[in-house]
Parts: sequence; structure tokens; C-alpha cells
Amino acid sequence: MTAAETMTAIVKAGPGPENVVLRQVEEPTAAPGFARVRVIATGICGTDIHVAHDEYKYEAPVVMGHEILGVVDSVGDPADAAWVGARVACETYFSSCEKCEWCRAGSRNLCPDRRSLGSFENGGFARFVVMPMINLHPLPDSLGELDGVLSEPLACVVQCLLDPAIVNPGDRVLVTGPGAMGQLAAQVALAQGGLVTLAGLEKDAARLAVAASLGIGTTTAVPDEDSYDVVIECSGSAPGAAAALRSAKRGGRYVQVGIFGRDVSLPFDLVLYKELVVSSGFASTATSWRRAIALIEQGLVTLGPLVTRTVPIEEFSSAFEAAAAGEGIKTVIVPS
Repeated sequence: MTAAETMTAIVKAGPGPENVVLRQVEEPTAAPGFARVRVIATGICGTDIHVAHDEYKYEAPVVMGHEILGVVDSVGDPADAAWVGARVACETYFSSCEKCEWCRAGSRNLCPDRRSLGSFENGGFARFVVMPMINLHPLPDSLGELDGVLSEPLACVVQCLLDPAIVNPGDRVLVTGPGAMGQLAAQVALAQGGLVTLAGLEKDAARLAVAASLGIGTTTAVPDEDSYDVVIECSGSAPGAAAALRSAKRGGRYVQVGIFGRDVSLPFDLVLYKELVVSSGFASTATSWRRAIALIEQGLVTLGPLVTRTVPIEEFSSAFEAAAAGEGIKTVIVPS
């Protein structure tokens, strides 16, 4: 194997965060039905931190990263040649069984045998990534250079909030957690006509300032109890979820977006006492991607200000630590 045939990648090589390492891996090639994407940037997701700490399922060794922005470099079938050169974002799941009741119902995201990029199949923390053609979504020309890296998390938020629609015009909406998912959820809820407040801690002042600049109400105070028609939990923390449950009105809605990564204790009796409707969404579907792209094209979400740090792949370790500590909003890894 020559140097030209290898690339630097962030690999989950085994148990524990100490086994997230830089390795030289073979550059992939596209078989028929697949595309090879040259990675422009890949966002660090909370799920990547959970994978690093063995709090989310994975199959080692695997190249991490699934929030991928790139350009189609080559295709395995000449019939797909028109895709070459297209700037794309990518769905996360590499394959599903196509036979279970969920796949047959169109919910491939719920397939028990689903294999996702970055956890079970090689992902985007590298120069190239290969994926099925059906994973590709062309991006509007209006997007900035790195904005498209947030397309995948936006599609996940849309899966939680728009299928079916959760927020009605005039609803008071509380979003807990001002990370990327909270910022996106607040924007989507605002686009649905909600009166939105994004809640964070004192240390989140810089992140909350970004939201405020986009027209979203913010607070670092403890949210008022029994005050919100819809509460959207994006912090992935037990205190954030507890605050959201307490803040929901009787007969209101609670939406879980954040991932805890472990069992947590919550005042879940409030669901019964208040008759709350609890819902969520896992990953994305073709429908949520279509709606996410429509939000982008219509200018109803703003993505650029959410990319707060760009890091070369060789400096991934400090970037992972910063993401785990809640620094910035979206840090992206740029391949060598």
C-alpha cells in the first residue's frame, strides 16, 4: 500500500476514549450504487462524544463522524455520473435490512439492524467517505462554505418537530440547552410560529448571544413552572430534562431531542399529573430531509453563525474535549 492510497482518519479502535486515535486507513473506492464523497468538513456531534465514551453503540474499528459536508468525488455506476462535483450533505445510515416491519413502513431509521456512518460503517472524519447514492442530498447554492455541515442535525430536529408538527402559532415554547441541536430546535419552533425561549446556564452566555442575534428569546434563569405549551429538551442532561418537565403546562407537550447516554432520574410523574404528550424522533427520514432542505431554501433557518470553530483533523483531541465541555456551538473537523 502506497502513501497515496491512505488517508488520516479519526478511528474508534476499542473501548474507552483513549482508543479514539488518529490512524492511516485505506482510501475507499465507490462500488456500483455508491458514491465517494470528498469531505469538506464533518461536525462533531454529541453522539460522537457518546461513542468515544462507550455510551452509544459502535463496532470497532470504525472511522467516526456522521455530520458530513462534501463534494461527490466519484461514483461506482456511470449512470450516476451527473452527481460528480455536486456539493452534498449525507444521511447517516449506511444500510438497513429492508425487510423488517419498520423498513417496510418507510421508517428505515428505526430498523434494528441499521448500520450508521461513524459508528458501524466508516464515517466522515477522514478525507473520503463512501456511502449509498440514496444518502446524498444536494445543497442549495445559497449556503455558505461550511453551513451545510449542519444539514444533518437540522434533519434530525425536523424529525422531532415537524413530522407531525409539534408547535402551533402562538405557542409558548421552551428549549433547554443552547448547543447546536437546541439552536436549531429554537429556529424551527420559531419558524412554526412559536414564541420561543432558549434556556442555558451562565456559562452559556456566548452561545445564547448567538441565538439572541437570530431573534430568539434567551434566559439563564430557572424557567417558570407550568408556563410553556411545548418544552423541547436538547441539553441531554437530567437537570435540563427535569426543568423542562416542570415548565410544561398541564396538557402540554414534552419533546426529547438530546441524548443522555446513560440512565437518568427524572420527575416523570409529572407526565401523568399534567397529562403531557411525550414524543421524540430518532435520526432522520427522507421526509425530514426534504423539509429540512425546504427550511434552508426558504431562509427560515440560519446555519452559518452556528459553526463556531474549525479544527484540522490532527487537533481532534482538544476539539472533542471542548465539545464535551459544551464550548462553542458547532465545531467542525477539516480533513488533511
